[in-house]
Amino acid sequence: MDWLLHARRLAGRVTHPGSRWRDAVASTPRHRFVPAWWTWSDGHWELRHGPADEEAWLEAAYRDRTLVTRIGTFHADQAEAHDEPTGRPTSSSTLPGLVVQMYRHARIGDEDTVLDVGTGSGYGTALLCHRFGAGRVTSIDVDAYVTSAASERLTAIGHTPRVSPVDATGEIPGTFDRIVTMVSVRPIPISWLSALNPGGRLTTTIAGTSLIVSATKTDDGGAAGQVERDWAMFMKTRTGADYPPGLAGLMETAHVADGEDVSTGRYPVIDIEENAWELRSMLEIMAPGIEHDYRENGDTRIALMMHEDGSWARAEQTGREPPTVHQGGPRRLWDVLDEARDHWLWEGSLPLYGAVVRISPDGTIHLRRGRWKATIA
Repeated sequence: MDWLLHARRLAGRVTHPGSRWRDAVASTPRHRFVPAWWTWSDGHWELRHGPADEEAWLEAAYRDRTLVTRIGTFHADQAEAHDEPTGRPTSSSTLPGLVVQMYRHARIGDEDTVLDVGTGSGYGTALLCHRFGAGRVTSIDVDAYVTSAASERLTAIGHTPRVSPVDATGEIPGTFDRIVTMVSVRPIPISWLSALNPGGRLTTTIAGTSLIVSATKTDDGGAAGQVERDWAMFMKTRTGADYPPGLAGLMETAHVADGEDVSTGRYPVIDIEENAWELRSMLEIMAPGIEHDYRENGDTRIALMMHEDGSWARAEQTGREPPTVHQGGPRRLWDVLDEARDHWLWEGSLPLYGAVVRISPDGTIHLRRGRWKATIA
């Protein structure tokens, strides 16, 4: 199997010619870390088994895209062709370009020790080992099968970092100069701050947002830095085998019920999760924990918002007609979204990217840019 040509082409797409990551990407057999994965097709998940079609395997593995490897508690490695899992993705092999970008934001030095949070397939861990040596790399993931499989695949290509099944929000094994995550958190776990060596740097994303935070440890045990002028979204950390149940019941209510408050919307209906990451991030900071759904029926667009406190909103728009907005529960979620959009139009932008970050020793995140301030506790 001539995978090296594919890996070199991938390296050419995700790194510049002088990048210190180019050789790592060009020399790492990503397909070895993803022998099976799930693809979304016609409303359900379908299994792809690499060795069954080597050409398709190489084409998928060496594209700059994320490959989902686990749905709910069902890992693709352990599945049969007829299986159709349900639930949300819980593990993946992150697109290589984003892996490299997160490592760049972390500013990893040649002598630094690195904690890789969210092992996933192990591909990112392999890039770190290639670049810095396995002795400087520790990788953790909450899933014992994931860490076991990744460790075996790393060993098979000559890398033997420390890979352990660890809840990333709990106690961390060791101390490190850099912590880089392929998962999202809210707030910053206190254990991460404790695990950073003096002057150490962490790079992570805030759950429910596209905000990448990089911060250097301060003398008080907290950290200070900024929101990168870049964006990424990762799966949230979890403490169990799967995420807690979502708000499916409330979603169905939101889809059909007449609202306690019915109004004409001031802005078009959009798919906020796919097409408006910055707006979604601002909304998550203003009103944490909102779940979204978006559907299209011909020329009609329907956006749903739900929160575990029982609040919900539905906006329906046909063509260019103003949307009709139904809202129920203790809060008016669509009004909060409109407030964020008002801010965007009034100020000319949202204040998120480039914001100054201060992380308290208890993990609370404080954001500031100009006159705007926010706290993520």
